Amino acid sequence: MLWIFYALMSALGAALVAIFGKIGISKVDSTLATTVRAIVMAGLLIIFALALNKEKLIGTIDRHALLFIVLSGAAGAASWLFYFLALKNGPINGVVAIDRTSVVIVFVLALLVLGQKFEWRSALGALFVVGGAILMSLK
Repeated sequence: MLWIFYALMSALGAALVAIFGKIGISKVDSTLATTVRAIVMAGLLIIFALALNKEKLIGTIDRHALLFIVLSGAAGAASWLFYFLALKNGPINGVVAIDRTSVVIVFVLALLVLGQKFEWRSALGALFVVGGAILMSLK
C-alpha cells in the first residue's frame, strides 16, 4: 500500500507544479519556462540518483527498455510544453482538470496496447473524470 502514499505525494507535487507554474509564467514565454523547469528537474534527479548510488545501474537498462524510456521522455516533454501553454493562456482549474483526463486516455490505451482487462468500475471512474473535467472547465 506504499504506492498510495507515493501517488498522493505525486498528486501534491502536480498541484504545486500548477500553482507555481501559473504564477511563474505570467510574464515569461511558456516554452522558455518549460525548458528552465526541465533543467531544474534534470539537475535534481541527477543529484538524487548519485546520492542513492543509482548511477551504477545504468548498464542494466537494455535497448528495449531504453527505447521506451526515451519515448516516455519525449511524450513528457511534449505534454509539459502544451501544459504550460495552456496554463499561460487558460484558467488554472480548467487546464488542470482537462490535463487530468489523461487518466481516461491511459484507461483506453491500457486496454488497447497493454491488454489490460476491462472493468466496468474503471470505466465508470473514467466517465466521472470526464464529467468532473467538464464541470471544472465551464464558466
